[in-house]
Amino acid sequence: MGRGPSIENRKNAEDARRGKVFTKLIREITIAARSGADPAGNARLRVAIDKALSANMSKDTIERAVKRGSGADGADNMQEIRYEGYGPSGVALIIDTMTDNPVRTVSDVRHALSKHGGNLGTSGSVAFQFQRIGELVFDTSAAGSEDRLLEVALDAGADDVQADGGRSTVLCAPDAFEAVKKALTGAGFEPLDADIVMRPDNRVAVSGDAEETLRDLLDWLEELDDVQEVYHNAALPPAQ
Repeated sequence: MGRGPSIENRKNAEDARRGKVFTKLIREITIAARSGADPAGNARLRVAIDKALSANMSKDTIERAVKRGSGADGADNMQEIRYEGYGPSGVALIIDTMTDNPVRTVSDVRHALSKHGGNLGTSGSVAFQFQRIGELVFDTSAAGSEDRLLEVALDAGADDVQADGGRSTVLCAPDAFEAVKKALTGAGFEPLDADIVMRPDNRVAVSGDAEETLRDLLDWLEELDDVQEVYHNAALPPAQ
């Protein structure tokens, strides 16, 4: 009897997390579809749909989001806004949002930063420290898979492959992302994660209280309804 509420609470928490992920994916599809409802001619939409399918979103839900973004299913007043700022120990942050209320969003982001010893910067204040790049992560713990992935990735146009602890991260130009992903999946490699991201040129070390505060800040930002993605330049060790 004592296990019932615990299991129910875990399920509720998982449902809430899944709902938040779906909300962000739907927003991304909606915004991407503004540039065209046909994924064949809209690379951003193809990437967004792939992410949604990987998260087990239904095709009906995806189609409704595409229709909304393309204007075929009512008005869409969402805006994309990028905020730049600093967290504890001067960690650079890029916070990508989608919102129908920019006043609310900037207030929420500013509050989160100030609560954790950070501050909002001006446009361009940290973006120069990042590059927009395709990033695909694979499990290459099996014998021989690391070398095979490296060969396929470079042949497909990837710029670099970084291996560490049984995982390999493939980096490529955004316009090569789809070709690289297709070549790797065709060779039997299924990505653990694949997206076009803002990747820092260099990472700064954080530890102790600063690390704890930064993790709290990142969690806070990612919980905000309007926040889509948060990028930073901290060298954070894996959470225990």
